[in-house]
Amino acid sequence: MTTDKAVLLSIVEIGGYPDFSALYQSCGYQVITAGSIRKAVKLIRQHKPQVMVAEFNFQSDFRDRTSSLETLLSSTQGVTDTRVIVFYEKEFEPQYQRFLQNFEVSASLVFPVMKDELLHALQDISR
Repeated sequence: MTTDKAVLLSIVEIGGYPDFSALYQSCGYQVITAGSIRKAVKLIRQHKPQVMVAEFNFQSDFRDRTSSLETLLSSTQGVTDTRVIVFYEKEFEPQYQRFLQNFEVSASLVFPVMKDELLHALQDISR
């Protein structure tokens, strides 16, 4: 699948929210989807996405990190310059804020993610 469109990598680990692929495509992106961080890392190396949309899923059993999202963003360093939109649960705001001290994201959206908020975030990062 080759195209001149910018690549958006959608990483849906847990889900439970609408499939926004049509919205991504309407914004001009070629959409690639991964169901795990491991698969996403492989796809990052292959496709070098301009945008990634991922979930912050707090995992208290990790000793040295708060989420597998840290692994994902660490793996992009030196591979591609990508903009990141993160979906997160309001109840995990303190852990997410700790995550943000070490990683830069372009937009943070609280569940439930509203289509118009996501569209606005996508428009902001494409400027």
